[in-house]
Formats: sequence, structure tokens, C-alpha cells
Amino acid sequence: MVGQASVYDLWLSREPKAAQILRAPTSPTVVDNFVARDADVAAGVKQQLEADAARLGGLRLLPGRFMVIEQAMGLPAERGDPAQQVLKDFVESAKASGFVARALQRHGIRGAVVAPAA
Repeated sequence: MVGQASVYDLWLSREPKAAQILRAPTSPTVVDNFVARDADVAAGVKQQLEADAARLGGLRLLPGRFMVIEQAMGLPAERGDPAQQVLKDFVESAKASGFVARALQRHGIRGAVVAPAA
């Protein structure tokens, strides 16, 4: 079971060759659909799956992960190298100052890791 049109849906639609993919309408409804449709496995963002498992009980998460989604920022190429450097400096400063870690904590995001300095 996977959220329709999610990154996991895209990856799972291409990679496994011997599985039937069931799709929930949205990523936040994956576990409810997983239980209702008696599916074998649910895939999604670890934090969401952990919260749903705690809410419903009787479920377990497999250890590890099957994929990683790296986040990125970008800007139009015509802005040039100076703008690219400003953006890079901003991202590095946000990580080093603890801004990103505090934002994750403030929004209740658990299990996410702030990337190391570039």
C-alpha cells in the first residue's frame, strides 16, 4: 500500500517486478487503507508510519529503510554564480546554526537527520 503519486509510488511502480501495488488516495491515509484492505505492506514516510502504528497498535515497522529522499534547493541558472553562492551560504548557515534542527523539532518531525556541512 502506498500513497498515490507519492515518491514511493513512483519508485515502487518501477522497481519490484513481482508485487501488486495498492494505492491509497493520499500519503496520510496509507495505513488506514492498509488495515482496511488487509494489505501485506505499507510504504511511506517513517514518521507518519510510526505515528499511525502508535495510534492503531498491533503494527510493526521493519528496521532500516528501502530508499532515501534527499531534499534540495535551487534557483534559475540565469541568476548566475553569485546567487548560487548566496543560496549555498544560506543553506550551510541554516544547518550550522541549528536553525534546521530547531525547525524540525518545532514541527514535531522525529527521525530526520540534518545533513552534514558541505
